[in-house]
Amino acid sequence: MRFMILVKATRESEAGATPGEALFAAMADFHEQLARAGVLLDAAGLQPSARAWRVQYDGAQHRVIDGPFAETKELVAGYTLIQTRSRDEALEWTRRFPNPAVDGGIAEIEVRQLFELDDFAPSPGVNRFRELGLGTAASAGRD
Repeated sequence: MRFMILVKATRESEAGATPGEALFAAMADFHEQLARAGVLLDAAGLQPSARAWRVQYDGAQHRVIDGPFAETKELVAGYTLIQTRSRDEALEWTRRFPNPAVDGGIAEIEVRQLFELDDFAPSPGVNRFRELGLGTAASAGRD
């Protein structure tokens, strides 16, 4: 089971503030523990939305909207992707996630389980993703 830990953006992260040494050290310790346990798949921080864009769709039409975006509560500042044997194991890891707030204040993470291709009925489209080696726990490098 794969889970994405989404670190929600704050005013500070959107302003471009970067973590201090104490937060970097805490995050490094936590991610090293994930790696030693064999559950870490990937992790990264994201640039502020001022360097981002969105594509909005309306049927066949689409338009590109440049950042920054006003509602920080809807933005993601970083992520950690893990693979565990159960939801409970993922929950235990996320309870240990260090406070990601740049200023040590209020922060939030959100945890979402990823779909696996086996969650969908077989179809030509699903098979095309399998051929690409995407969308499965095995493609993530851990069974």
